[in-house]
Amino acid sequence: MSDRVTHECGIAMVRLLKPLSHYQEKYGTPLWGFTKLFLLMEKQHNRGQDGAGVACVKLDTPAGAPFMFRERNIDSNPLDRIFRTLLGQYNDHVAGGVIHPEFADTVKRNFDFGGELLMGHLRYGTSGGYSLSSCHPFFRRSPWPTRNLALCGNFNLTNTEELNNSLIAMGQHPIFATDTQAILEKIGFFLDEEHEDIYRFLRKRDLGGEELSHRISEDLDVARVITRAAQRWDGGYVLCGLIGNGDAFVARDPSGIRPCFYYQDDEVVAFASERAPLMTVFDLALEQVKEVSPGHVVVIKRRGTVSEAAFTAPMPRSSCSFERIYFSRGNDIDIYRERQALGGQLAAPVLKLISHEWADTVFSFIPNTSETAFYGLMSSLRALRRDEVKAAILRASAEGKLTESLLDELILRNWPRGEKVVSKDIKIRTFIGQEGLRNHLASHVYDITYGSVRPGVDNLVVVDDSIVRGTTLRRSILRILARLNPKRIVIASTAPQIRYPDCYGIDMSELGKFIAFEAAVSLLHERGATALLDEVYELCRDEVKRGGSQNHVRRIYESFSPEDISRRIVELVRPKQLEWRGDVEILFQTVESLHAAVPNHRGDWYFTGKYPTPGGYRVVNQAFVNYYEKNEGRSY
Repeated sequence: MSDRVTHECGIAMVRLLKPLSHYQEKYGTPLWGFTKLFLLMEKQHNRGQDGAGVACVKLDTPAGAPFMFRERNIDSNPLDRIFRTLLGQYNDHVAGGVIHPEFADTVKRNFDFGGELLMGHLRYGTSGGYSLSSCHPFFRRSPWPTRNLALCGNFNLTNTEELNNSLIAMGQHPIFATDTQAILEKIGFFLDEEHEDIYRFLRKRDLGGEELSHRISEDLDVARVITRAAQRWDGGYVLCGLIGNGDAFVARDPSGIRPCFYYQDDEVVAFASERAPLMTVFDLALEQVKEVSPGHVVVIKRRGTVSEAAFTAPMPRSSCSFERIYFSRGNDIDIYRERQALGGQLAAPVLKLISHEWADTVFSFIPNTSETAFYGLMSSLRALRRDEVKAAILRASAEGKLTESLLDELILRNWPRGEKVVSKDIKIRTFIGQEGLRNHLASHVYDITYGSVRPGVDNLVVVDDSIVRGTTLRRSILRILARLNPKRIVIASTAPQIRYPDCYGIDMSELGKFIAFEAAVSLLHERGATALLDEVYELCRDEVKRGGSQNHVRRIYESFSPEDISRRIVELVRPKQLEWRGDVEILFQTVESLHAAVPNHRGDWYFTGKYPTPGGYRVVNQAFVNYYEKNEGRSY
């Protein structure tokens, strides 16, 4: 993705099922679980760089001793800073003789994160601010272990205001406007009720002291708490929670929008947002990793039992296709193959655009996440070329015209040619605040391989993951590619045109910033049809007021073919002062081809405007109202 878009957060959880001494004896360190948590988070660092946080619960701590801990950071490289800080504390205690690593009990007593239950979060700020107070995990504290709650998640809810109003109706006074705080208080409210119900029942039976606390912990029904709390949740989410008594849970939205996987054996239960990190960190085969079922909560009780139960009504599965196109790391075998297939789907339309000029075309990609799709494109191009060559040989043979020179022409000089035309200079930082200077620096982030394209002769086809705002194309990439002086530049996007906002975890919520929307509005102006904008505004405003589920923004695009939009996008992103006079074309994946390449992740609302939850329709209509009224900011 040449445009930088922040997106889904990452979660990790490690629940040790044996005492720390077991890991000391078997693996040579009592920090085995702590290390696994760090590795799971490090293998998912692509999922969040605005902040990181970790939490820990220790089991069987004596009364008066702390049992629940948290560390968060929002500085640059937050994950590295957190673990450096915590390991520094550990090493200081070891050097001071307080902790004896060979004795696991001293680690548990004296190191905050020497516990059996560990949770981590990597944050991209899609809602709320960027301060430490907005960084997960969130905490809810109480002197009762079963009422303590640490919560983190990969999610966005579309109806935070409604949830806060429901808290007010319960008699609470919510302070924070973030969906995380709303969910924390919602779960916390029903956790309190569950605790109180069990407490009153047991007190009538004259139970008290440690036995009372133990029975409350045993009888606490976490699945029931989540079921009651989730009745009004609308959005895409994976939520992880630690309860102070040692219970834990992971809940996934009923449409399966956000991903979550887990692994279990007799030593550990571990969760992550992506499958490949679990496979790498625990050295697993593909079939050993399970997916958390949509609409289900996995509960790990303090005694170590693991159960999975439905907590909400099922909905049609609508897993996010952007996870497969771009966001998840491509070392998952299924994602790798899907990205290859996405590139392969572009082969035939690309060939049509370049008029089958095999000898005079160079194929490349915008680094680095488009590389796998590029391999898929090249593989499909070679297959198409083989078919052409085979047909030509058979035809020439039948006509008695098969010669050595013809074979040379067909095979040796007309084969798909791939080059690494563009590379990214990761050393250049564009953090300078002055916009003009920042844009100038951004134009030098990418380097080109001079001589890789024959000036004025070769077409240059470059694969990109997706085109959201078109900003990087306009400010830097087209200028850079034009230096090679190709005959034609074709930008081939593995994703369809992004036309509608996302409200389930990706920071794509402002309609006016989408280049496809900008193109459609530009065409409406050109055709004198701007009255449609006024009409859609009234419809969207009414739809928001009455809470309807119709996407009126789709009308903006109805008069135009995808090719109309693409041609106008080219006009909008082509730099005005560009001296190079060759043609630029932008080819987008079709929605049908996307589904063929990624058949099991059919969430496509940002392309089609078909949202999986009612809140999505409110958001898309509100987004147009915001655009029309020139109100900046998210529409949820």
